[in-house]
Amino acid sequence: MSTDRTRDWREVADRVFQRRYDPWDVTVVAVVGADGLAVVDTRCSPAEARELREHLRQLSPAPVRWVVNTHAHFDHVGGNTEFLPPRQVPGAELWGHRAAAAEMTGMTETGELTGTAVPDRLVDRAHTLDLGDRAVQLRYLGRGHTGGDLVLHLPDADALLAGDLVEQSGPPAYGSDSYPLDWSPTLDALLALTGPGTVVVPGHGTPVDPGFVRAQRDTVAAVAARLTELHASGVPAASAPAAGQWPYPAEGLRDAALRAYAQLDGTLR
Repeated sequence: MSTDRTRDWREVADRVFQRRYDPWDVTVVAVVGADGLAVVDTRCSPAEARELREHLRQLSPAPVRWVVNTHAHFDHVGGNTEFLPPRQVPGAELWGHRAAAAEMTGMTETGELTGTAVPDRLVDRAHTLDLGDRAVQLRYLGRGHTGGDLVLHLPDADALLAGDLVEQSGPPAYGSDSYPLDWSPTLDALLALTGPGTVVVPGHGTPVDPGFVRAQRDTVAAVAARLTELHASGVPAASAPAAGQWPYPAEGLRDAALRAYAQLDGTLR
């Protein structure tokens, strides 16, 4: 396989294809069904999504019938409009979690996601897409990377598409919309859907096995436990990343500390 990840689809499970794109090493997944393609995440912009549409033709001439956003961040949703009229007729169904759609709406209003189409097919807890000969289960397992992370479960392929709840090519990304204290319980719920051979596709990086997810769950839990201890000890949130040992680089934990402290203070529900 080529080392240029913009050139190759990789079949990571039965008729489940991953392609990794620069910048951001973001994952796009195409699920092939009898009635069409389901595309999971759409890259950073309409221009990048136009390239993605060309790449999808390498897999199948079938139409893109469904687009699913795993969460609200720009590198996963910026190309949504390419799969809707007038760029695509008929347009694909655009799915996301209700909280992700609300976050995206807020970001379009502030200019952070100018021109990005927001999902209008909304998931609260679960929904099943019927691709004709297979089912794709959209599951909300809890908060973590954001408040609206969706996981896609493909039972017939023994595969889970985890979005940025799982990261392989870098440490878990704690942003200003993350929920550090909820993340490890959400990964527990994800692990409950796995068996020994389950393929887990992260939002960034190569597919992993349940053992990798379990190890990441443990380190995410360790971050939450340490932040809880520092909060109880009266260490200010701004000083927390410099205090003690961490499983991840301290410079990436500033937002984790601010968000965890807000959860512990009750100012973030």
